[in-house]
Amino acid sequence: MELPVLKIDGSESGKKVTLDDKVFGITPNDHAIWLDVVQYLANQRQGTAKSKDRSEVSYSTKKMGRQKGGGGARHGSIKAGIYVGGGRVFGPKPRTYDSKLNKKVKKLARASALSEKAAENSIKILEPFTIDAPKTKEFVKIMDAIKAGDRNVLVVLPGVQQNVFLSSRNIPEVRVITVDEINTYEIMHAHTLVFIDGVQDILAERNS
Repeated sequence: MELPVLKIDGSESGKKVTLDDKVFGITPNDHAIWLDVVQYLANQRQGTAKSKDRSEVSYSTKKMGRQKGGGGARHGSIKAGIYVGGGRVFGPKPRTYDSKLNKKVKKLARASALSEKAAENSIKILEPFTIDAPKTKEFVKIMDAIKAGDRNVLVVLPGVQQNVFLSSRNIPEVRVITVDEINTYEIMHAHTLVFIDGVQDILAERNS
């Protein structure tokens, strides 16, 4: 697949790039995408939920009443979960939700996601540019010029460009990341992918 390289004013620069079919032209594997997205979301969970059980609540340990002859059920502690303020039964404990996924499956999932976006014509190639100082208006002007849309735009840079990142962070539907941060979830969540020229080659090399 060939795509034109756009200038920041929205016009074509005259240069065209060819997307690697091994990364941008495969038959998408939906199950691999699902596995990678589930793993990514699970790894974002903190797992810090915690409640006190009956051994941790601060109450008297005195037996509440005699064992027999009281006319009701036997009770030995006010810390029991059936009482207000007592310890929680089977409550959450700190844990990790991290899971592992084979590298080959992750590569397949990423290539599948990129191929889906390519098939949908949702990828734009933008020539490298710089912003001298953080200016949101200037960044918005570029996005409007290339017709990136106003819904979940993912801009992928080949490296860190602080001013570009700062210029975009106040725009709710635009996210700027580096090629090192890209993953299957980010690709699938985006409605439009804007690659700075060169990013497509880095992705093709890493997925080969």
